[in-house]
Amino acid sequence: MENSFLYPKVGIGILISREGKILMGMRKGAHGAGSWSPPGGNLDFGEKVEGAAAREVLEEAGLKIKNIKFLTYTNDIFRLEDKHYITLWMTGEYISGEAKIMEPDKCDAWEWFSINNLPSPLFIPLRNLLKNKVKLNDVIF
Repeated sequence: MENSFLYPKVGIGILISREGKILMGMRKGAHGAGSWSPPGGNLDFGEKVEGAAAREVLEEAGLKIKNIKFLTYTNDIFRLEDKHYITLWMTGEYISGEAKIMEPDKCDAWEWFSINNLPSPLFIPLRNLLKNKVKLNDVIF
């Protein structure tokens, strides 16, 4: 990358389980459009990671979560878009709400998927998470 103004950003990915399934959304309008991803977004300046996770899930899917915990991180490079993210992966327990499209310019659908039958294609950070040998069975509530 020639541009010295390009720096990695901090992203948040949140794995929420309900009845043995995880919530996934079909991305649109941004990097990763056309791929499936758990809720997530950017860490805002001065924000706590757990607060960002709760905020993103509520803003994107209309769900409330609790017991938010750090899982791991991934180093995610989007070559076509000249973007680089360090994604902090969090887990959270579902409290209430029904998944609905809160940001129609960013998401086409929310669905709950069995961890043994994930949709494709998967968003790069989630693919990287799975490549790092993180077993979703171990993090599902």
